[in-house]
Amino acid sequence: MRRHRIMGVLGALALAAGTLAAAGPAGASATATAGTTAAPATGAATLGGARPGGDPPTEFGTDWHDPLTAAPPVSRPATRSCQVTLAEARFRDFTPYQGSYTPPTGCGHDGWAKVVLRLDGEVKGRQYDRLGNLTLGGVEILRTSTPEPSPEGITWSVEKDVTPYRDILSRPQPVEMLIGNVVDDTYTGVIDVKVTLTFYAAEGRTRPAETPDRVLPLDTPSVTTPRNTERLLAEVYATGSGGGCEEFWYLTTPDAAPYSCKATDGPYREVRVLVDGRLAGLAAPFPNVWTGGWSNPFLWYVTPAPRAFDVQPLRYDLTPYAALLNDGRPHRIAVSVAGVPTGQGGWSTAANLLLWQDRGREVVTGALTRHEEGDPANSVQWTPGTPGGEHRLDTEGGHTLTVAGHLDTSHGRVPTTVTRTVRTTDVHRWTEGENLDALTAQWTDEETVSHDATVTTTRRTYTMDGRTTVGTGDRLRTVLSLGDRADTATLRGGRQVGWSRLENTYAGDASYTAGVPREQRHAVGTTTVRYRLSGSAAGCYDRTVATAQGVLTQDRRRC
Repeated sequence: MRRHRIMGVLGALALAAGTLAAAGPAGASATATAGTTAAPATGAATLGGARPGGDPPTEFGTDWHDPLTAAPPVSRPATRSCQVTLAEARFRDFTPYQGSYTPPTGCGHDGWAKVVLRLDGEVKGRQYDRLGNLTLGGVEILRTSTPEPSPEGITWSVEKDVTPYRDILSRPQPVEMLIGNVVDDTYTGVIDVKVTLTFYAAEGRTRPAETPDRVLPLDTPSVTTPRNTERLLAEVYATGSGGGCEEFWYLTTPDAAPYSCKATDGPYREVRVLVDGRLAGLAAPFPNVWTGGWSNPFLWYVTPAPRAFDVQPLRYDLTPYAALLNDGRPHRIAVSVAGVPTGQGGWSTAANLLLWQDRGREVVTGALTRHEEGDPANSVQWTPGTPGGEHRLDTEGGHTLTVAGHLDTSHGRVPTTVTRTVRTTDVHRWTEGENLDALTAQWTDEETVSHDATVTTTRRTYTMDGRTTVGTGDRLRTVLSLGDRADTATLRGGRQVGWSRLENTYAGDASYTAGVPREQRHAVGTTTVRYRLSGSAAGCYDRTVATAQGVLTQDRRRC
């Protein structure tokens, strides 16, 4: 019997049919100790009214600390604020919430210093992790996933700076939100959410934020951009999801290899943006792990994986293509995911265009002057295991694209060159029956944008190193570390004028007895998350959060 595949969101756990259905409400944990509440953190959660203290229990119980991350809260100016409720719904099926939005009138109009979105959620009983999104005027402004609940119930929150969407926020808009869910006799968790927007006035010395002039959803076959566009970015909310193997694309193997999830060309993936059928941008997808991932929800009850609650879009600088798009005609801007088997779905790639316009000209002309694409590389080598031994799949892939162009604006000719290189190395090991399933992988995504006299280089690195085993007595153990890192440097005239460094790391070790009632699982688990951010504008932020058996054991700030 094949069992305990490493899976994630929307009911993909092999754990479901055995452990959950046989054992009562999903999950388990420990009661948190009482204390003070910390400030909310971006991507999740207040501290649930608890502070670290006391000894954790020897194993998970039936309740645990509310989910939280170590990320910093969204900063806010000390100015007047106004709050608008954007959505309020109880998700029990796949019916979307639909409503309407009207901008506030008491905090200025159209020139806010900052706009902060906040989602507050609660759920109890038994439920899987679920994926959700929120659109305003057809523009996706939030993609999120949910924690798995305790029988007693949990609450969590997500914050996001949505100031860049000022264009759509300045006018009445239709609102649509969906967190697809299933509620029946087995899965009882109804997901309650409330989403608000808080607007901060630009007053005194606080000036309006600099934001795109237009934000357009890429939800039609073609789009016509303003003819005086002088800067153009695309953002893509790309997630492998939907319950199939593309949720954990980084573990797929070629058809010949004896593994439960297949992909013709193996695990290499690349998210591409095409303009009129021509490659205009590429990016490495982020390896999301949802809160049921790696067959072990005990890893995620309190501390989710990086970006799980705030799924950040991939961004592409398409400014070299602005001259072509400024002709007043409709153009096709499309998104595709390289590596997905032909005819197979499993990816959601909602996309938006962010445009800045030249107020001094009605039409901005120019040219695309350079387009150099390296040959995509994808080397996949399967080494069959001996009887009873380990199979091994080694994957190396990469791709490079350079595009350049210039625009003749009201303030002179402005050249832009964008070079982006993505690389993947992936070593996957497993045994027959997948009672051992292990992955060591790294994705790098390096982008250099030269715009006029400013050069910005960003190097992103994502890492995953994990191992799930099923041992004697069906004891399932997962040991996993994840990394989300980014280094950015900005030069002007050859001199550094800005820099930032982000390092968000997760380490977890959890085990339980599978396929038995809850009281016989004897689940244990420890996690540690550290979020470090520094830079010329960001200052210093350094926070570590640790848990054991669902209890918060450390919440340390170093800066």
